[in-house]
Amino acid sequence: MAFFDFPLHQLETYTPPHVEPADFDAFWQTTLAEARQQPVDARFEPADFGLRTVETYDVTFAGYAGASVKGWLLLPRERSGPLPCVVEYIGYGGGRGFPTDWLLWSSAGYAHLVMDTRGQGSAGRPGDTADDHPHGANPHHPGFMTLGVLDPQTYYYRRVFVDGVRAVEAARSHPAVDGSRIAVTGGSQGGGISIAVGGLDPSVAVVMPDVPFLCHYRRATEISDAHPYREIALYCKVHRDLEERVFETLAYFDGVNLGARARGQGLFSVALMDQICPPSTVFAAYNNYGGPKSISIYRYNGHEGGEGFQQVTKVKFLRGIFGQP
Repeated sequence: MAFFDFPLHQLETYTPPHVEPADFDAFWQTTLAEARQQPVDARFEPADFGLRTVETYDVTFAGYAGASVKGWLLLPRERSGPLPCVVEYIGYGGGRGFPTDWLLWSSAGYAHLVMDTRGQGSAGRPGDTADDHPHGANPHHPGFMTLGVLDPQTYYYRRVFVDGVRAVEAARSHPAVDGSRIAVTGGSQGGGISIAVGGLDPSVAVVMPDVPFLCHYRRATEISDAHPYREIALYCKVHRDLEERVFETLAYFDGVNLGARARGQGLFSVALMDQICPPSTVFAAYNNYGGPKSISIYRYNGHEGGEGFQQVTKVKFLRGIFGQP
């Protein structure tokens, strides 16, 4: 593996031409208004996993079109009042797994809600949320990147991003959570979802995406053969006449556009040898991000990014904003 993208000095100022649909805001306002016609109806069932210092809850809430979305809520057993909450989204293909997989944030004293990703959960950790939706979908390349991609109304990530916003609303509904102190985070796909949620709910206080996916789609498909972006290229390889239509849809779901609407304090991370989420796609979103921001740069890493180094950075960053829980 070697450097393959722009040099760092160029990445730091990289702002590609802005490609945004004219009805972008109206599309998302209507989408969220429709979702909120149904109450989030978050349910928190105690779940015993043998943990002595952490309370665990099996979460179910109403996501896109009222479909049930699963998650976990982890709370420190010792707490004196409502806590700031970290809402976390999962990487591509993975599911919520078990509470024992997610002990960092509750160990640091925060409430922590982990959202399952609909239709995923058969790569890495298991998932428990079906992609239950009322729309049909176009023929698509295996995976999720082209599922419903011919129309923004039916595209898969419309449902996922709405689920992400509703996960924040579910967290806010729990009495142990201080709803004014919400952070969103995730790696890869989870990072892309966190950027989207930060843009769709500007009241989110902190946005911490790591090596984020779902940003600057066209460049990603043009400079890397790695999956999952490769799914889009392979779809366009077969459906030669639909290329522009595909990218018109994807513009509604691009972290470059969604992140520009975020207002929370941002902490990004990027790896300069990452062929899955190329650094120029991450910097395109970072340089357009609408809130105060900083970025951790891992020069010699691929898609694993900063791993434990970045986790420590995030804990310290959040403590600097929310204080010691």
